[in-house]
Amino acid sequence: MAVRARTPLLLAALAGAVALLLPGAVEARVLLSLDDFGAVGDGIANDTQVRTPCREPSRAAPARRRSLPLTLYLFLHQAFVDAWKAACATGGTIYLNVPAGKSYQIWPVTLAGPCRGEIKLMISGNIIAPEDPEEWSDGDQGRWLHFWGVGDLSLSGSGIVDGRGQQWWAGSCEDENCTTYRPYDVAPMALHFEDCRDVSVKGITVQNSQRQHLVFTRCHDVEANYLRVTSPEYSHGTVGVLVVSSTDVHIKHDLFSVGGDCVSIVGNSSDIRLRAISCGPGLGISIGGLGEKQSNHMVHKIKMDTMFISNTKNGVSIKTYENGCGFACKVKFAHIMMRNVANPIVIDQHCYSASNSNRGTPCGTPNGSAVAVEKIKYIDITGTSATERAVTFACSNAMPCKHLYLDGVNLRTAGGGSTSAYCYQAFGKHVGDVLPESCLGKEKEDFVQLQAPTAGTRQGDTEDEEDDDW
Repeated sequence: MAVRARTPLLLAALAGAVALLLPGAVEARVLLSLDDFGAVGDGIANDTQVRTPCREPSRAAPARRRSLPLTLYLFLHQAFVDAWKAACATGGTIYLNVPAGKSYQIWPVTLAGPCRGEIKLMISGNIIAPEDPEEWSDGDQGRWLHFWGVGDLSLSGSGIVDGRGQQWWAGSCEDENCTTYRPYDVAPMALHFEDCRDVSVKGITVQNSQRQHLVFTRCHDVEANYLRVTSPEYSHGTVGVLVVSSTDVHIKHDLFSVGGDCVSIVGNSSDIRLRAISCGPGLGISIGGLGEKQSNHMVHKIKMDTMFISNTKNGVSIKTYENGCGFACKVKFAHIMMRNVANPIVIDQHCYSASNSNRGTPCGTPNGSAVAVEKIKYIDITGTSATERAVTFACSNAMPCKHLYLDGVNLRTAGGGSTSAYCYQAFGKHVGDVLPESCLGKEKEDFVQLQAPTAGTRQGDTEDEEDDDW
């Protein structure tokens, strides 16, 4: 057990050194490095785990975890995990450094809180995933770098987090060249923050994720700024940022070039802000799908502005399951330039057919259920559409869309021709001249809902309620 004792001894020594260096300091500040815990950083060794003296590494090729005996795993010193534990156990502000000029190969790991102080993970070098899906055990499904229950956490630096997902994409079974690798739906998320608060991710590059690049699940007070998130266009489903049931999330000054959605917002999420975003190629910016398997999803107070979206399948979209519950309400899309976008503006309540989801007892009106979509604003959205139809509002008989608002929309085809709009059970108004010609009313709401509020309608919202900035 001498190996396990190294962490507290090293921690005590470092803490003592800091106390000597900073006498009388109000707050301790400690700098830890992965190299302090035996990490190699050559891009070959497994830097999640440091070798014991009884085994020397082979530099010819990365060792496969499955080939190592179980007894060896029980005694391996986990470099990344122990560095995290040392940082987490220390009060004050802890700087945990991934040194520049090195590449650290990290296997799936959960870095858990709560921690005693603030942790600043400085990614100056590179963190890379094992490349071969055969290296991942069944217990690693869906995760790679997983932060759970942590508060006051920041990730920053000029380094790269590389999921090296090429072989996962090849095994995603989305085309006829499917391989024997595991299905795509269990492919790992690169950076997953779960049940975290006060999280900042700034300046780093996240690339080639096996699935989603960054995921925030049930998080509060998040900043994801100045990021470069990239994977090839053919990496189907590689989402840039996925926001799940989180609040107070700011995503600003970022570049996304991925195979799936640049940003996707799902679950019960509110107070989400996107600003100064470049998106493309990929599937665009999406809210949804909401209401999967009759879930009650409530998404509201979403504001997106100052965005450039190019060469994507969709521009800004809201998509729901036919028999879901809840609402998407108070969403504002403003000051967006689109270039060669196939479907610039989309609301689709039929995108996910009820035949593909759980058909249990309907949770909405007697005529069926649907996620309510209301109070959606489109302001100053200009540019070119790759198709003739630039606006699609395909809403539900059970829960028609209401309070849609268009102002300053000007979308032409890539060749400069006119475009069209499609409305089904969609009601609202447009102000001034819009292109394509609006299928909503002009300067006056053209729909009054007669039915009583249902499970999909926010209590307290009425047709006469004064609209706000959302």
